[in-house]
Amino acid sequence: MSTVNVCIPVADDEQVGKSWGKAHTVALATVEDGTITSWRTEAVRWDISHDQGTEGSHHARVARFVKDNAITTVVARHMGESMENMLTKLGVRVLQGVAGDARGAVTSLQPFG
Repeated sequence: MSTVNVCIPVADDEQVGKSWGKAHTVALATVEDGTITSWRTEAVRWDISHDQGTEGSHHARVARFVKDNAITTVVARHMGESMENMLTKLGVRVLQGVAGDARGAVTSLQPFG
């Protein structure tokens, strides 16, 4: 069985949010063999904290969230190059350019490997 912990920014209408690093809310999904087995949303408020402090402190905040939630894949419409580099260094798979229904976006990204 293949299990992946996915994180995706979500808008109020459950569409993929516009930006990863400035997301207000993210969804955390557990995907087992291509099926979402758990889905929860969390208000991370990175849209507010993004401009409070340095880029490094913002990246550290995001990295801590990713580690604390054992995220293995981040799916997003957009993120900056430095954010993508930071996530990649953590061993997180980054998939960008995704839009539409957030749950559909997560389940359509196969194979997860």
